[in-house]
Amino acid sequence: MPTISLPRQHTRTRRFTLGRPTHLTLAPDGDTLFFLRSRSGDDPAGCLWAQDLTAPEGTPPEQRERLLADPAALVADASEELSEEELTRRERARTQGTGIVDYATDAAARLAVFALSGGLWTVDTATGRARLLPTGGAVVDPRPDPTGRRIAYAADGALRVIDADGGNDRAVASPDGPDVVLGLAEHVAAESMGRHRGYWWSPDGERLLVARVDQSAVQTWYISDPSEPAKPPRTVRYPAAGTANAEVTLWIAELDGELDGELDGELTAVQWDRAAFEYLTEAGWDAHGPFAAVQSRDQRTVLVLGIDPADGRTSLLAEQHDDCWVQLVAGLPARTGSGALLTHADLDGVRRLAVDGSPVGPAGVNLRELLAADGEELLFLGSPTDDPTVIQLWRHRPDRGAECLTPEPGVHTGTARAGTLVLTSRFPDRPDSDTRVLRGPDATPVTVRSLAQTPQLALRQVRLATGPRRLRSQLFLPSWHRPGQGRLPVLLDPYSGPAVQKVTADQSAHSFLSQWFAEQGFAVLVTDGRGTPGRGPAWEREIYGDPYTLVLEDQVAALHSAARRHQELDLTRVGIRGWSYSGSLAALAVLRRPDVFHTAVAGAAVADQRLYDTHWRERFLGHPEEHPDRYDQASLLREAPNLTRPLLLIHGLADDNVFPANTLRLSAALLAAGRQHEVLPLTGVTHMSTDESVMENLLLHQLAFLRRTLGLKPAEDRSARG
Repeated sequence: MPTISLPRQHTRTRRFTLGRPTHLTLAPDGDTLFFLRSRSGDDPAGCLWAQDLTAPEGTPPEQRERLLADPAALVADASEELSEEELTRRERARTQGTGIVDYATDAAARLAVFALSGGLWTVDTATGRARLLPTGGAVVDPRPDPTGRRIAYAADGALRVIDADGGNDRAVASPDGPDVVLGLAEHVAAESMGRHRGYWWSPDGERLLVARVDQSAVQTWYISDPSEPAKPPRTVRYPAAGTANAEVTLWIAELDGELDGELDGELTAVQWDRAAFEYLTEAGWDAHGPFAAVQSRDQRTVLVLGIDPADGRTSLLAEQHDDCWVQLVAGLPARTGSGALLTHADLDGVRRLAVDGSPVGPAGVNLRELLAADGEELLFLGSPTDDPTVIQLWRHRPDRGAECLTPEPGVHTGTARAGTLVLTSRFPDRPDSDTRVLRGPDATPVTVRSLAQTPQLALRQVRLATGPRRLRSQLFLPSWHRPGQGRLPVLLDPYSGPAVQKVTADQSAHSFLSQWFAEQGFAVLVTDGRGTPGRGPAWEREIYGDPYTLVLEDQVAALHSAARRHQELDLTRVGIRGWSYSGSLAALAVLRRPDVFHTAVAGAAVADQRLYDTHWRERFLGHPEEHPDRYDQASLLREAPNLTRPLLLIHGLADDNVFPANTLRLSAALLAAGRQHEVLPLTGVTHMSTDESVMENLLLHQLAFLRRTLGLKPAEDRSARG
């Protein structure tokens, strides 16, 4: 294969995720593992596979595998046709692949279903027979009922059900207005809460818990394509901070017991005080009935409610409160096989897993996510308080307590069922992930193959705990640079926001972009400051009321601490780059601290905090009518007259997460103040892009800007490297 640049490889491989096994599902007996994986490290089309875990020991992994569904064969290599709903769902979920990007099975794992190019496909997992079912619209998020008799899916605003044999396709609930959608998550749920579903099957497959989303009160925004002036703008409903949210309600739809019967036509409303708790953060239906978690607008209170499926009445199962905000933890709430309620508790500075309100997670480990509840056995992720870069896999059993399954440093995850454990690990000393299956303490692990590409560059990184706060940092140095060879300009490359942790005990995909910049002649410093995940509730909440000031202080402190240890860092030439949250941070760095930062690249920055969504922005700043000073303090627009350093602003003109209005308003404010700056608009690009040429040339453009504004000499030009 011809050598390509690291930026192009990074994009072509979707951040080196293509070819890795994902979406792992164990059969109930633990004998078969289902997963998605593309055919190679640069093939974006996901395929559905099954791996036999009972084959004789020593059987090669490739001989254990069966290809259940290949999108190229199913749609005859035709290009995908995706509905607006599916495109939006993928954008919210940050889905970068094509082909089969998700699937669901019945409880017995005999039937798998997925959407492909708007069609509904089923696969008999025993025989591999695939069928395309006739449907009443472009299919989004199909899921079989636990018994495998019926399949529900969203299409054209309605939630529909079809028999698994392809007959009797009908609507469970149809929209009763032009701005009503059934069975899909609204914007803030998918973008800011981590809830991507809008309906849930009952265990017997006879009823559905359905979310109805009415967006009529949400303000209308428009996204146009300036390069196509004849093309009408796209209309979206966007709940900006301080404005109306979508009205989200829950309904129970009951099907009659006959496969060829009609729907009863009656929907039962789930009852709760929606005026006080307008956010639906999670829902589900298990053997103990339906349940939901609802949150107040100020996000300080979450109620977990049990739902009576007969009349929709609710009962309080648990209440959580915090003076800043109640953190939403992935996988929670949930229930054990016996019905014990699983939530979390923030106690003594540590977030712990709780069973019926009693903490069971280890006291020195911060809970990150509940992965599985198999009967009374719980599988969850946590980070030790003394090293947040490590993510461990833990198992809790009532008779044995909590047990760490991954004591070695790394970033781990997994799933478990019927005594079978699937463990996926990434380590500091190699780039690819390692997925293996353990079927008992003495069994030989079974490997699940990864076909991911190896990055073109090797990392040369130094891990640091900088300053009195022990800020976790990584310093990337050029492979060709040696002590005494000269001083290096410094590039800060953080995210450092409340959603993303960049400094972890593995070789993450973004590390290779940092290394690529280092190869061009920079010392690249990445630091996770206050507010980032993994270090506990107090660390997260230090940014309450002001999401930037302390974070910027942490970047400066880490820079100075690293420079004291590494004399090759030239503090007279310091740049910073970022995207989204870190784009805002980069712009703020040159606006507030020109004494430290000499140039900045700010991509997709939130310049006006009132232009971001309700749930995310109000979590940290409160309601803008109650705390206008917080929004003003965090506004880049107000600080525009302070710019004295070079600043490059970048924004995708099709971005419906951070709207391009942010960058345009900031540019206007800078121009009005007479402050020179540069703007790079990206035609047709959303908040993320998978176009190789766009991403490669975007990084090269940033590199050229940083070189020019930091005054790199020709001898320091390393553009041919990497």
